[in-house]
Amino acid sequence: MGNIKLDFALILVVLTALTGVIWAIDHWLFAKPRAAQQGEAAREPLLVEYSRSFFPVIFVVLIIRSFIAEPFRIPSSSMMPTLLIGDFILVNKFSYGIRIPVLNKEVIAIGKPKRGDVVVFKYPGKFPGDPAAGTDYIKRVIGVPGDTIRYVDKIVYINGEAVEQVAAGRYEGVGQGEGMTGALRSIEKLPGREHDILQNPFSMAPPPMGDTWTVPEGAYLVLGDNRDNSEDSRYWGMLPEANLVGRAFFIWMNWDSQNGGIDFGRIGTVIRGGE
Repeated sequence: MGNIKLDFALILVVLTALTGVIWAIDHWLFAKPRAAQQGEAAREPLLVEYSRSFFPVIFVVLIIRSFIAEPFRIPSSSMMPTLLIGDFILVNKFSYGIRIPVLNKEVIAIGKPKRGDVVVFKYPGKFPGDPAAGTDYIKRVIGVPGDTIRYVDKIVYINGEAVEQVAAGRYEGVGQGEGMTGALRSIEKLPGREHDILQNPFSMAPPPMGDTWTVPEGAYLVLGDNRDNSEDSRYWGMLPEANLVGRAFFIWMNWDSQNGGIDFGRIGTVIRGGE
């Protein structure tokens, strides 16, 4: 994948503004003189007709996508077994506040991420100028402001307390996730939210940024559920609150060509988060 990221929100804003301005200028400056000259036979220029037709549609899509729910597709295995490659999810855009499209600046505070929430965010990057910065990522919130988190021997410790894991057997992957077959599946009992994780028993590499972190105000520590196949806070640090996009809450489609196409069993699955 290249470094050029298609900013669909910016495209919607530009198209909304462009069609709206064209329609408004014609309505206020040209529509009446044209009707006076041509009478009932007056016809709008094609550009104006298209702008008038598409403006309300684009505007409604912009409002829904910016302030209510936005669709995303899961491209990687980092959140298996919770989310599979090919899942199409919806993200609640107002769970963590109302934000201005494109700028992603919060204008109305509503709520904060809870431990266990599955969140979509703009990747902050490993270093200044990281070309991957701004890419949409999805992970699970493990640490909230004020927490001290340790990750040692595949166990998460929150403020000194080990998070219990209950073995749930070996994982059987399907389709593009078949490569995870044989991984250890466990139930991780986060306070207030238990969920499944995958671990590779043969991967023992320590986190590259140490094993203990204190989460500052205005930031969160996030991990992928596929613990040994996820680039997360262990690799690039804390997630700034300003980078949040929203909370993942629903799987509305799954398409994996390597698994026969549509998996109807995943449609309608609720992605449960913190409580």
